Amino acid sequence: MRSLATALEICGLTDVGKLRDHNEDAISFDTDIGLVILADGMGGYNAGEVASGIATQVMSEVMRAQLAAMPAHIKTAGSLWPVAHEMLLIAVDRSNSLIFQTAEQHPQCAGMGTTLVGALFYDNHLAVAHVGDSRAYRFRQQELTQLSRDHSFLQEQIDAGLLTVAEARYAPHKNLVTRAVGIAPMVQTELHEYAVEPDDIYLFCSDGLSDMLDDASIEAILSLQGNNLTLATQTLVEQANAMGGKDNISVVLVRIRRDFGVDDGIWKKVGGWFGASN
Repeated sequence: MRSLATALEICGLTDVGKLRDHNEDAISFDTDIGLVILADGMGGYNAGEVASGIATQVMSEVMRAQLAAMPAHIKTAGSLWPVAHEMLLIAVDRSNSLIFQTAEQHPQCAGMGTTLVGALFYDNHLAVAHVGDSRAYRFRQQELTQLSRDHSFLQEQIDAGLLTVAEARYAPHKNLVTRAVGIAPMVQTELHEYAVEPDDIYLFCSDGLSDMLDDASIEAILSLQGNNLTLATQTLVEQANAMGGKDNISVVLVRIRRDFGVDDGIWKKVGGWFGASN
């Protein structure tokens, strides 16, 4: 199997913003296994910071453990299809359980939770699991596309035709999510699969970025600076702060440097289990 470390370039940054006194966002990424995790915590007494920290740490550990324990025939084949989906769901469930248990055992953490977006790159594909309003985007051929759909009260209003996307940017209660990790014993995770192409850039962010910068602004920054992920990441955070920085801001960018497909029959045999989106 081709090494992901040379196929992917990943750069991430998290910032407290202009108005908050501490950062409740957390990010984690590992180029070697193609894993990206971003969480935006919520809860009083800094419990949001605890929730997002647990989410990124547990999900990372569970994903690594599952990859290490993978059956030999799948390792030999090189493709994680279709078990990547199950691994992501298990990792989110484990994170949810530990956050919920911690909140029950520690009164200062009562009610804490976190949004979460997790991504696994493999075999020229990307599996994205998300809960809440942290987002995943794809920048391809100079065009930005939002891949995830917010689990939020605002998105429900848009879907019902009560608000336009433009009106929603100025609506109250923008941060009311309808799903979060750790607030209940069980969590409903949304998961989708996408085919990736060389030169794609994937953006994962908390709402501290997407609330401050609209899609056109993000697209313009990636168009100008997409060839330098470090600079693009810094510019996205700086511009979000320049527009008010009302929340913590977290950004992870992933560039597809080259093909990392696996030429093996297992893909053809089980490829029909899940349909890839374009």
